[in-house]
Amino acid sequence: MSSTIAAAWLLVVPRRYGPARRPLSAALAMTAVWAICGIYNGIHAPATALLDAARNLAWLFALYRLFAIDGRHTSMAPIRPILAAVAFVELLSAGGVMALVRAAPGAAEPVGFLTFVSLGLLVTIGGLVLVHNLYGAASAQARLLLRWPALAMALLWGFDLTYYVIAYLSGASPDVLDGLRGALGVVLAGLVVLGARDGSEQIRFRPSHAATFQSLSLLLIGGYLVVLVAIAQWLAFSGGDFSARMQIGLVALALLTALAMLPSKRLRGWLRVSLSKHLFAHRFDYRAEWLRFTRTIGQAGGASATLEERAIRALADITESQAGLLLTRGEDGMFELAARWQWPTAEVPVAALDAVTVSAFERTAFVADIDALRDGVPNPEKCPPLPDWLLAEPRAWSAVPLLHFDRMVGLVVLARPAYTRSLDWEDFDLLRVAGRQLASYLAENKGQEALAEASRFDDFHRRIAFVMHDIKNLASQLSLLARNAELHAENPDFRADMLLTLRNSADKLNALLARLSRYGPLSVQVLAPVRADETAKRTVQQFRGVHAVSVVESEVCEVSAEADSLEQAILHLVQNAVDASIDGGPVFVRVATDNLNGIIEIVDSGAGMSAEFIRSHLFKPFVSTKAGGFGIGAYEARELVRAMGGRLDVESREGLGSRFTIRLPLAAAAALRKTFEDVGKKVA
Repeated sequence: MSSTIAAAWLLVVPRRYGPARRPLSAALAMTAVWAICGIYNGIHAPATALLDAARNLAWLFALYRLFAIDGRHTSMAPIRPILAAVAFVELLSAGGVMALVRAAPGAAEPVGFLTFVSLGLLVTIGGLVLVHNLYGAASAQARLLLRWPALAMALLWGFDLTYYVIAYLSGASPDVLDGLRGALGVVLAGLVVLGARDGSEQIRFRPSHAATFQSLSLLLIGGYLVVLVAIAQWLAFSGGDFSARMQIGLVALALLTALAMLPSKRLRGWLRVSLSKHLFAHRFDYRAEWLRFTRTIGQAGGASATLEERAIRALADITESQAGLLLTRGEDGMFELAARWQWPTAEVPVAALDAVTVSAFERTAFVADIDALRDGVPNPEKCPPLPDWLLAEPRAWSAVPLLHFDRMVGLVVLARPAYTRSLDWEDFDLLRVAGRQLASYLAENKGQEALAEASRFDDFHRRIAFVMHDIKNLASQLSLLARNAELHAENPDFRADMLLTLRNSADKLNALLARLSRYGPLSVQVLAPVRADETAKRTVQQFRGVHAVSVVESEVCEVSAEADSLEQAILHLVQNAVDASIDGGPVFVRVATDNLNGIIEIVDSGAGMSAEFIRSHLFKPFVSTKAGGFGIGAYEARELVRAMGGRLDVESREGLGSRFTIRLPLAAAAALRKTFEDVGKKVA
């Protein structure tokens, strides 16, 4: 009855055992049917024997589905032959029972008793081998879920192994164990239900070192006595006085050995250390974890993932998370999305973390258990206030700060693993240490990027030197022309040559200026009220007849800016959107106000950009994906906006398009702020 109730209850618990939930329920139900049939028809009845075979087959199928919990069912090439062989032997046993029923219906005693016992031994041994592979090859985290059903099946086939061994040696079924086999279903149901309950992974038997040492000592003493009795019994079979003397001598030798070895401090110390090493191991194999961590970070070059994606994966491997996000500090000091790993659906705002959250992470080095925060579980430390978007993301499971010299350079958000468990102190300690190591890698990589950018500027300066050389040559030609004009100004031929030289020099200077205008100073001299809506419309007019660019919304928006600089920034961004559009896709411009800021949005439906490209390439000068491009358009637009006291934000999704947002202070707000600043200076 208990197995039937457990089978029914298991069907309504969808969060545990995954694909093995229904097979386990069927196995418990079949165990109950077999036990009921044994009670009414007898344990040796043919119908009960057939149900016994069906019960074993059900448990074998449940065991196979348990391999799918951590994905090992796709790589079971060495295991499938064993599983098929065990199932075949069980079917062979069932076929033998059916043949027996047809040959002698209603037979009271089974024919070929030893044959059926031998087949039963093969099935039980094969089942135990499969259980060992199920649990032994699983990861440390997967074992937390597999241990209860694995223990149930080990108990089932371990008991049957003892039953068949005794039956084989004695030549008859042990009557005492016949009744216990039926009662075993209660224990199996209890173990499976215990594993299906929430929080079952937290149930552990953790005896103290002293208790374990004393218990094992008692087991060794008991085992020693059992062996002693077995040897004495074997000697008793030989009979005579010789056997009696041998028994007395053996007992005396065993006692002397025990008296000599048990008081030894060295022996007791070795036993205590061995128990501590093998029975009280930590959750993690720290050597293996650190080797895997460094191997993941070091997989650079070729078609491998970026450093940011490898950093996410290095932390995800520790907790077996399936996905993650990396937030890093941008050039403006705000934390933004830097990389995704197997998590394309996460909605991350441009400003992912505020200053209060960052400061709290830097102060506490807190590894946030997001599930615990959602459930209202009290934390031993003061947890930083997590942003709403992170708490609302259903897959978000843990947030690990990356601290470098107590300054946070990044935050890794880990997704919930396939089998959820609660994080404990050992997880927090390991994630905290690994996070600091990752922070040093990211800081070093950022320093190398800064050096590479400085190198590119040096190359630019060298190119400017050649341009300056050309300008110097032109200046020399013009100076010589001026001196000769003083002597030959009345000569018509000279005047014709002079005009030609002046025209050529002017063309060369204009070409040089066109090349240098993009790299001119980005400082803004005077800020004044500028109608952003009119500037946007004027810029869009330049693309009429060239591309489908339109203003979809235009509020009256007067911002504090420089008209030419604002127009140049909008022009750069619209041109980039036009270049990114696929098959002439439209580009939309929107002008609006938001409290104290004016907003200008340029939206396209092009190929989009990855977070890694935005972080590493979009605003890097002299890096361009366009043939013949200077790679400075987006960089110049951002610097112009910053020079006017604004901010340029980017949102993009690969395959969907991009949105560039210029935020500039409204003219009224800028004037009010300047008034307050002037008053403050006068007071000071």
